[in-house]
Amino acid sequence: MHEEQVDIRTPEYVSLKFQPAGLGSRAAALMIDQLLLGVINVLIVVLLLYATWGNRGPFGLYMFDIDSTLWGLVIITIFVLNWGYFFALEYYWGGKTVGKRLLGIRVMQENGHSVTLLSCFIRNLLRIIDMLPAAYFLGIVMVFLHSKHKRVGDLVAGTIVVHERRLKRKKREKAIEKEIRQRGLLKENLSVEEWQLKQLNTKEWNLVNTYSKRFMQLPLSERNNLTKQLASILYPKLGMEIEDQTYEDIEDTLLLIYVVLREEWEFEL
Repeated sequence: MHEEQVDIRTPEYVSLKFQPAGLGSRAAALMIDQLLLGVINVLIVVLLLYATWGNRGPFGLYMFDIDSTLWGLVIITIFVLNWGYFFALEYYWGGKTVGKRLLGIRVMQENGHSVTLLSCFIRNLLRIIDMLPAAYFLGIVMVFLHSKHKRVGDLVAGTIVVHERRLKRKKREKAIEKEIRQRGLLKENLSVEEWQLKQLNTKEWNLVNTYSKRFMQLPLSERNNLTKQLASILYPKLGMEIEDQTYEDIEDTLLLIYVVLREEWEFEL
């Protein structure tokens, strides 16, 4: 079966092909997220009622003693939680919420990069419009009719929701994968925060990917030179220092960066 695709050309002139996420997968992801938020909202209200359980009323029944100010704070908290859930997860979790992750879709910018703080803020702020007149009616109509399945928030923010399918591991282990395994390198060993890794875009991924492909082929002297050059580009972006590190230490760090970035950038449609 033919699946429609969009061809995205990055600022680094790299052509990427993606399958836009349609109404079905996006609606299913939203239902999962709303169900999760619904459970949390109910728990908040139940905890509030439990905490404000009052004395017996005039007919011998227990009454709730909740003033309007407290209710107002709770309503504001629930609103911020419901809006902030999508904003925070999409920005810090690679364009994915819980629902999107389970459905294998994610939000990205039209230029192929991860969502920025501003684009993520705009697309989620405009959920208010997409929800009109009720139950995401306008958003559903836009996703159904638009050629790239975009809602109003995506159009204004310059984002697109795409399917993400990981590359299947080949049975034959690559030389670089064997080297990483023999060195005992695990992505958990990389002492770099998630927000720092978001400073790296397509250009840096291409450099790291090229480094991994040439790593086992170069003579030691040339490999050391390439390692130093790449580290001088990546380390400042990640807030790391090269001083007092051996070539082997720097190699381990660069290979770990490759392992982590590969999970975000190496996928197929």
